[in-house]
Formats: sequence, C-alpha cells, structure tokens
Amino acid sequence: MQKSAIAIYPGSFDPITLGHLDIIERGSQLFNRVIVAVLCNPSKQPLFTLEQRVAQIRASTQYLVNVEVESFKGLTVEYAKSRQARVLLRGLRVLSDFEKELQMAHTNNTLNPEIETVFLATSNEYSFLSSSVVKEVARFGGAVDHLVPENVAREVYQCYKNHPEATLTVMNSTRPQNPSPDGPETSTSKKNSTDSKN
Repeated sequence: MQKSAIAIYPGSFDPITLGHLDIIERGSQLFNRVIVAVLCNPSKQPLFTLEQRVAQIRASTQYLVNVEVESFKGLTVEYAKSRQARVLLRGLRVLSDFEKELQMAHTNNTLNPEIETVFLATSNEYSFLSSSVVKEVARFGGAVDHLVPENVAREVYQCYKNHPEATLTVMNSTRPQNPSPDGPETSTSKKNSTDSKN
C-alpha cells in the first residue's frame, strides 16, 4: 500500500501516554512522515511546560525514524497547511470520543476542505487511558509506569513529589476518623449543639 506523505498528530500530550504512543507507532507505518504537534493552549494549566512535553515525546519516539515533534499555536488546519500536510491523525477510545472528534473533523473541513481526518481505534489495552487518568492516579500516589513511557513516568513522579498537597490529600483520605463518644456527628446533632449555645 502506498503511503501518503505527511500526517499531523495534534494534541496537548500532558503527558504523553502509551495510548498516544500506540497511535504514533501505527501512524508511522501508514504515512511517510508523522509530525506530533504539541498544542500551546493558553486556556489550560498544564502539568508540564510546552518545552518539557516536546522533549518527553522526542525521547519516547526516538526509535521511530519518520516521526518528528514540534509545538504550535493557533488553528491545527493552519499549522497543517504550513507543513504541507493534508491528513490529521486522531485516536478513538470510546463512542464519546467519536462524537467529539467527528464534530472537530467537520469543523476543520469547513476551514480547509483539503484537510482529511484519519481515525485510528486505540488498541484495547489502552481504551481507558488518557493524560487525565495518569495525572489523577499519580496525584493520589499510584503507580503510572504501565501507563506512560519510562522517561515520562520518572518526570511525573518527580512532579508530584514536589507538590506536597498531593501527599497531604492521600494522607487525609486514608486517616481513620476518631469517632465521637456519643456516636457519629450528624448535621442534626450539629444544629442542636448550636441551638443549645444560643
């Protein structure tokens, strides 16, 4: 099968997961070149800076000779045009992904009819996985080695190690509560206690 020239795989990748890497690997077999385009989104507060995310993805994909990693601002279709790419590569995990991605594909097509969106179904073992899941697990002290590339896991652990509030949340959630000698306090007992003081 003849490969198309260039495909853009856009996203925030905060951080890149093994699910993302799965799409990149498979895309690299379909296209002559895959450009992983890391979006600079000022409306989000990312865990990692744009530069860190680009470096993480480059380290994670260095074995794929036809994969490049860049950052960009603005509309994805405009970036694709600047790179002479006509394909946007997107991964689908669940049905809700398809609804959102289909809407975005139609929007991009109205902005540039020459741009086509190619959807790849995520491999079964990564169908639950997202960057948000990784951050949530790490925030509560869980292991993420099986969710992200090794180099990224180290940085995720280091990031949450430097945020004491994450550890505090875990400690508070596991600390047993001292029961009241009169039984558990309820909203009613609180109200009665307040009334007795008045």
